[in-house]
Amino acid sequence: MDLWERARSFAGEAAKRSQELSLEAAKRSSVLVSETAKKSKEIFSETATKSREIAAEATKQADLLAGQIMHLASDIPVPSIPPIPAIPPLPSAAESEPDAAELERYGITEDLREFVNGMIISTFRDFPLQDEPEMSDVPTVSNVRQDLNEWQARHATLVLSAVKEISKFRYELCPRYMKERKFWRIYFLLVNNYVTPYETKYFEELKVKAEEENFVSEKELSQTPQATTSPEQKDTKVPNKTSTSSSREQDLDVFLLGDLGSDDEGPDDGDDDGLDDDFDKIDGATGLESDEDDEKKPVAGKAESGKE
Repeated sequence: MDLWERARSFAGEAAKRSQELSLEAAKRSSVLVSETAKKSKEIFSETATKSREIAAEATKQADLLAGQIMHLASDIPVPSIPPIPAIPPLPSAAESEPDAAELERYGITEDLREFVNGMIISTFRDFPLQDEPEMSDVPTVSNVRQDLNEWQARHATLVLSAVKEISKFRYELCPRYMKERKFWRIYFLLVNNYVTPYETKYFEELKVKAEEENFVSEKELSQTPQATTSPEQKDTKVPNKTSTSSSREQDLDVFLLGDLGSDDEGPDDGDDDGLDDDFDKIDGATGLESDEDDEKKPVAGKAESGKE
């Protein structure tokens, strides 16, 4: 019984102690919470006050900076801005389209449009034409293969912009189902009866124009005088002048020496004085000093000795 009473009293004391500890803990917790809330409120109030002070200071500094900028801006001269010229309007799509005369020249007529409108995509896809080996060195300009002739290339360019059905077929078929080369071969085979007269007329006009230009150029060449002399002819003229001058000198020598020789061989007529005077006049007139003059001096000496 004593043990039981002791245990019972111990349990009662323990419960009482636990209850006291719980009350004390709750009391301390409430105090801590109230103090924390109070401290948080004080921190929040202090932070708000600081924020307002910082915002007021920033506003004050911004106002001072704006006043300085306005003062500096008022001192800077503002240049006069010239008026902006009016921007010309962009050309419309209708202006960039080819005219009716060009379309007519390259065979894009109403009959061709009606014929093309009756085509379907299987017309090209199922056409019985075998693929040819692709020529990689053939260039492509304006989405048109340049293995076509001049007229066909221009016709293909115009028909892509003027006939939307052909542009649609080409977009869907090339190069998924067929090559560009095969597409245009099929197209020109299909529309051959519609475009052949215009193609033939185009090349006939080019031929006539080329013949007219050749005729004009040949006529101009025939009317141009041949005033130039070839270098060979100029070279042949130079020795002719040289030979002419040498022949003149030779004639003068023959004249002088021939007269002297005839006087030496013939009889002495006593007219040597007159002959000597003639030679002296010739020498004074021509101013020639040559070996023939040396030969004339001994002959004149002989004539004088014979006269004595």
